[in-house]
Amino acid sequence: QVHLVESGGALVQPGGSLRLSCAVSGFSLDDYAIDWFRQAPGKEREGVFYIVGNDGSTTYADSVKGRFTVSSDKTLNTAYLQMNNLKSEDTAVYYCAARPISLDYERQLSIYLGSEFKYDFWGQGTQVTVSS
Repeated sequence: QVHLVESGGALVQPGGSLRLSCAVSGFSLDDYAIDWFRQAPGKEREGVFYIVGNDGSTTYADSVKGRFTVSSDKTLNTAYLQMNNLKSEDTAVYYCAARPISLDYERQLSIYLGSEFKYDFWGQGTQVTVSS
């Protein structure tokens, strides 16, 4: 059974840091990569760190570049999102999502066309609130 469980969300002051975790089970991080998304109140979900190329290349959203860093520990089956210098506009529910490292034709086509990319599994989300 597949599970993605996010944790680490909290209330933090502007300029502070948080590390979100995404603990996965039911699949291996040797076969799946983890991307990160967020959704602020009243806004659409947006990518924080996500795939942009059929070669597996990824990018950070411009709004978080230089402040957020992803990593993973395959021995713990856990992915991380380190968030530094947090701003009020980073307030959102953060989600991790799993995609196969080896992309099928459908997913390659969605990247080429710029259409919605299909993720296999999603976590339940963790709330990050940046406020003084």
